[in-house]
Amino acid sequence: MTVAENIRPHRGDTSGYVPIAEHGLIGDLRTAALVDTGGTIDWYCPARFDAPSVFASILDTDRGGAFRLTPEVPARTKQFYFPDTNILITRFFADDGVAEVQDFMPIVDDSREADRHRLIRRVLCVRGSLPFTARVAPRFDYARQSHTVRTAEGLTVFASPELSLALTSSVTTEIDGPDAVSSFKLVEGEAAVFALDRIGGAVQPRSCPLAEAEQLFDATVRYWRRWLSQSRYRGRWREMVHRSALTLKLLTYAPTGAIVAAPTTSLPEQIGGERNWDYRYVWIRDAAFCIYALLRLGFTQEAEAFVRFLSEDICLKSGPGGPLQIMYGIDGRSDIPEEILSHLRGHLGSSPVRVGNAAVDQLQLDIYGALVDSLYLYDKWGRPLASDHWDTVCELVGWVCDNWDRPDMSVWETRAGPGRFLYSRLMCWVAIERAMRIARHRGLPADMPRWSRARDDIYRRIMRSGWSPRRRAFVQREGEEVLDASVLMMPLAKFISPTDPKWLSTLDALGEELVSDSLVYRYDPTVSPDGLRGEEGTFSICSFWYVEALSRAGRVDEARLAFEKMLTYANHVGLYAEEIGRTGEQIGNFPQAFTHLSLISAAFNLDRALG
Repeated sequence: MTVAENIRPHRGDTSGYVPIAEHGLIGDLRTAALVDTGGTIDWYCPARFDAPSVFASILDTDRGGAFRLTPEVPARTKQFYFPDTNILITRFFADDGVAEVQDFMPIVDDSREADRHRLIRRVLCVRGSLPFTARVAPRFDYARQSHTVRTAEGLTVFASPELSLALTSSVTTEIDGPDAVSSFKLVEGEAAVFALDRIGGAVQPRSCPLAEAEQLFDATVRYWRRWLSQSRYRGRWREMVHRSALTLKLLTYAPTGAIVAAPTTSLPEQIGGERNWDYRYVWIRDAAFCIYALLRLGFTQEAEAFVRFLSEDICLKSGPGGPLQIMYGIDGRSDIPEEILSHLRGHLGSSPVRVGNAAVDQLQLDIYGALVDSLYLYDKWGRPLASDHWDTVCELVGWVCDNWDRPDMSVWETRAGPGRFLYSRLMCWVAIERAMRIARHRGLPADMPRWSRARDDIYRRIMRSGWSPRRRAFVQREGEEVLDASVLMMPLAKFISPTDPKWLSTLDALGEELVSDSLVYRYDPTVSPDGLRGEEGTFSICSFWYVEALSRAGRVDEARLAFEKMLTYANHVGLYAEEIGRTGEQIGNFPQAFTHLSLISAAFNLDRALG
């Protein structure tokens, strides 16, 4: 049977789309799924983050595919995480009863089972009785491949040319066209289980009875609580900080130690706009900042795994583009071609839908500072760098010394051509300065005279050419007077004192021009064209940078108020997308590592400032 039939919209509104913020995230450290507040899984890529989707109704409610599991009667819903875990619970409140769906992916230590990638949906009726309907409607390869569906030995098998999934359930399931459906009623104390497995090769289909589902639930709870118990954070915002840490952990790819920027693609930065990108890859900058945040909390294993990823899975290049790319695949591959999926409408009609990312070939000099800074912190808080790692650092820093003055695309990945961005110069300074710290601390060999000259040249260049006497502020790039929130990193990176008069003047200018009720815009695209049409929302990492800059400048009351306001923009389970729109809606890929790692850093530093 083919995928010609459309699945029904999974909510009662006219569009069928659920807002980005109306989702929670589950995962197994290899891939992840979004579950909306109505009980529908509308994004899931089996086996690995960057695999083709089988559920993508968040990008096209008719064609994308979904796994609906909802009551057949009107019900109010609430969603939360089982405490201190990444198990998501959606509760349904109806006239005749209360029930909940527990969604999770077991973390399997047994290597024979690791490739199963089991997704479990456990339904429990806790009061009265409720009738339920389930519809499993996979659409393989971003809804480009047809599939067959058959029943065998109590299982429902969906088979496409490249991937097969097996559905097992404790209630009767029937085939309906390309889908599997089930209608059942639960009374108080009863439960039902659905399990979806990726099968093939050594992984054979098998059932998931109620008892096993309960055991896997308990084992998954223990895993997440054992992991979180390593946290050293005891500050004022423990719940939000730990939710952010759990989210960052969900974005790690256990087989290699890679960390993705987000688990989704093409969720729009402007509804109806074209700023839609695929973030299911390893940005060197984003991953390095993640390591910084996790190290601050006491999680060292993730840093060790990422350092192994850098040394074992990434090949340094020689050529004009530099030794590092800005991003890699989760397996370390360097080829990430961008493709437009024109058959998908995009979230709320926001097209194009993209997979892959053409920015992979951009020159972004700032990544070297982010990476070396994270290695410096790993050496300081984790384990001393190995000799081979130090050789790599020396190679990278030597290249930075020779190339820091080149025009590049910088942190925001502009598609309007290269420029001489202050942020790129700043992070080149960080790369050299942190390498010098490591060398001095460990007594390691280094070309200190050369490094020192380059570091000082960058400093003088920024102070001379990055400062606008007219604006009384540091600006986005040389020769212009555009403000950019990326300069908030200047005191955070310890380039300038947080109370330096020039910095305080810059902070005031940013507050007047780019800040709106604690929310911070990256820049104004009308005065700094970025090669794309349309507007964007405020960038949440910049908002948390602003909090940290205020607290370091001694404006602690302002910082705390801005931070508390930012917390009100989190969704119902404490997750953030990349940006926040004009009316407070979450926009962009979701959840985004950048936002959660900056929340951790802002909370840590604000706690320290408050004493």
